[in-house]
Amino acid sequence: MKLKYLSITAMALATLTACEDLDTEPQGNVLTAEQKGNIVDAKPERAESGVRGIFSQFNVYMPNSNAIGERHNDFGYSSIMMFTDANTEDVVTGDNGYNWCGNSLTYDDRNYTSRESQIVWNDYYSIIFNANTVIGSLDADTDDKLSQYYLAQGLAARGFCYLELAQLYQFNYKGHEQSPCVPLITVENASEAAASGAPRATVEAVYAQVKSDLTQAIDLLTKAQEQGQKRSDRRYIDLAVAYGLRARMNLAMQNWAEAAADAQAAINSTDARPATIEEVSKPTFSNANEPNWMWGIYIAETDDVVQSGIVNWISHCGTLNYGYGQYSGGHQISKKLYATIPDTDIRKGWWSNEMGICQNISDEWNTYLHETFKPTEEQEAQGIVSTPFTSCKFAPYQNVLNNDVNANDIPLMRVEEMYLILAEAQQMAGQDGKTTLENFVRTYRDPAYSCKASNVQNEVYRQKRIELWGEGRIWFDLMRLNRGVDRRGAGYEKNCVLLIPSGDANLLWRLPQTEINGNSALTDGDNNENKPVPTAVPDEDVSLE
Repeated sequence: MKLKYLSITAMALATLTACEDLDTEPQGNVLTAEQKGNIVDAKPERAESGVRGIFSQFNVYMPNSNAIGERHNDFGYSSIMMFTDANTEDVVTGDNGYNWCGNSLTYDDRNYTSRESQIVWNDYYSIIFNANTVIGSLDADTDDKLSQYYLAQGLAARGFCYLELAQLYQFNYKGHEQSPCVPLITVENASEAAASGAPRATVEAVYAQVKSDLTQAIDLLTKAQEQGQKRSDRRYIDLAVAYGLRARMNLAMQNWAEAAADAQAAINSTDARPATIEEVSKPTFSNANEPNWMWGIYIAETDDVVQSGIVNWISHCGTLNYGYGQYSGGHQISKKLYATIPDTDIRKGWWSNEMGICQNISDEWNTYLHETFKPTEEQEAQGIVSTPFTSCKFAPYQNVLNNDVNANDIPLMRVEEMYLILAEAQQMAGQDGKTTLENFVRTYRDPAYSCKASNVQNEVYRQKRIELWGEGRIWFDLMRLNRGVDRRGAGYEKNCVLLIPSGDANLLWRLPQTEINGNSALTDGDNNENKPVPTAVPDEDVSLE
C-alpha cells in the first residue's frame, strides 16, 4: 500500500488497517485477517515481506514527492544523514545551486514549512508505520524462531527511529525528562491516535518506549539465535546491532555502566571487526560486506535511486564518483578538526591536505581531484593544486574512478563506533576508558597515539568526529553532549560561518506544519520555538577544544 504523507494520525489510521491486512509484498497484495493468522502461524516466513517493507523505507526514490514535489535530496533515510551532517561544524560544503543541503547549512531547514522538515518527519514515521505493521501482525509470546526474528526487526527499527527523533526534536535526556518530545504511535494506541490525534509525549516517555522496544528485540533475537536463526544480510538487525542501538540509547541517557555493557555485548556478538590500518589506507566505506560493518543500507544497481544517476546519497556526499559533488564543490572536513589529526594517523589521508593532495590515493586519482575540484586563483598562486581538505573517504562504486553507477551501500553502524562508545562509557562510569581508547586507536588507526587529553569524554568525541565523519552520526553526539555549533575557522563560506550556543532553539527541528494541521491533538503552540535563523558571524581562526 502506498502512504500519502499527511500526518502521523493518518498513519495511525493506516496502521489500524495494516494490522488487519498483512502485506505480502511491500507494495503488493493484501491478505485478510483470517488468512494472515493462519499463514503466520503455519509459515511465519511470510512475515518477511513486512520486514522487507521496513528496510525498503531506508532507500526510496523521492518518497515524499506527493507532499513536496520532486526534490533531488529526497531519497530515504540517507537524506536525513546528509541534513544532520550539514547542520554540524564538521562537514564543510558550499552553499550553491548544486548543493541540495544548503538549507541545512544555513538552518533554514528549521522553518516548519521547509521541505527538509517534511522529509525528516515523514521518513522516520513511515519506517515506524511499517514497523508497527509487522509488530501488530505477530504474537509477542511466540516461540517460533522466525516469528521472534521478524518481531525483533519491527521493534528494533521502531526503537531506532524514536531514539533519533528524540534527539532531533528535544535536547539531551538529562534535565529534559518532562519536556515535550514527539508523538508516540504504537500498535496499542493507534486507534486512539486516529480518532483524537496524538500529542507530543515527554522525553521520558519516548525513551521508555525506546528502551522497551530494544530490550524486547534483544530478548527475541537471543532466543531466535539460540534456535539457529540468522539474518540473511546486513540490511537487517541482528543481536549485535540491537545491543549497539541500546548502547546509543544508554549513552544518550547517561546510563554509563549500561552503555558500556551494551557496547561490549555488541562487540562480543558481532561478526564484524574493526578495519585494519591497511584496509582504511585507501578509499573504502562503500560495501556492506566490508569486515567492519554491522548494519547498512543495501543499494542495488537496479534501484530507482541508482537509475536516477544523481538522486542518491553518494552523488551528493562522494568525491571520487560522478554526481552532484563534482558541481557543488564537494564535501570538506573542518580545517580546525583536520589540524588535530597527527600525521601518524592513517585517517589524515581520508581528506586532501592543505595543498589539495590526498595521501591515500594514487597520482592518477589525485589528478582527477585537481581537475575536478579546482583551487581558487589565490590558492593556485600559493601552489595549492585542488580544494584543500576534500573528502577521499568514500570509494566510488566497485572502486572505479568517476563511476556514474552510484550503487554504494551506506553505513548505519560500524563496529568502531562500539569501541568508542565503550571507551567513553567506561570512563564516565569510573572505569579505565582511557586505556580502551588508546588500545583501539593504536591498533587500528595510529600506532603512535597517546591520549593526552585531561577530559577523556571530549577526546572520544573528537575521535568520533574523525572516525564517523560524513556518516550521519555526529549530530546525535553533539545533541546528547549539549554542544553548540562553532564554524569559525572551519573553512565555511561567509554566510555559513555560524556560532550557535548550546541550548539554542535553532538546534531543534520543528514539527512540520502539515503535522500541526493534520494532528488534532496539536496546535502551533505545541511546536518548538520559532526562532529566526542564525546570522553569520565574522570568521576567525579558533582552535578546537
